[in-house]
Amino acid sequence: MSMSHREALEVIARHRRDCVVVSTMTSVGIWPDLSDTPLDFAYMPSSMGQAPGIGLGLALACPDRGVIVLNGDGCTLMNLGSPVTLAAHPAAVYLLILDNSLYEVTGGQPVVGAGKTDFALIARGAGIERVYRFMSLAEWSEGAAEALSGTGPVVVWLSIEGRFGQKTPRPPRPMAEQIGRLREALMHAASPADPIPR
Repeated sequence: MSMSHREALEVIARHRRDCVVVSTMTSVGIWPDLSDTPLDFAYMPSSMGQAPGIGLGLALACPDRGVIVLNGDGCTLMNLGSPVTLAAHPAAVYLLILDNSLYEVTGGQPVVGAGKTDFALIARGAGIERVYRFMSLAEWSEGAAEALSGTGPVVVWLSIEGRFGQKTPRPPRPMAEQIGRLREALMHAASPADPIPR
């Protein structure tokens, strides 16, 4: 059984513990429905592929707290150097590659190499030891607890359904506000169970 983008994120929401979650692109439009706390950071820039670097920086600055990065296949292809950089730093970064073979937010164009690119092979070739591949919701539901815990870096490659006609999502609040509340949460060890009202 395949899984939708939302179903994949619902599994993450159940297993995120007190990790920071950095979402980007399509995930930005879905994740706030599942979690809206100070530890959720919606990164929607004009350039793709930078979220793993943000996740690594947060993980190095806060070594006692993991960071989950919700990346697309297109974003990953835009910055193939990121797995090499992650592999060079023993930090609790969990890079989720949500592979739908499409650039959803720019019109549904097929990603170059769709169906041929092996993200697990790329991650292992970069030196990342913990790499997971899940093709269905049942597999992901069963394996998520292990994949989203323990030492990092970790790469999780998920096959999800593509959707055409998606609008570019908007972050739930301005970037400056997000940065401020994330900084405050990290300084005071806020719990993701205590959301800040909008």
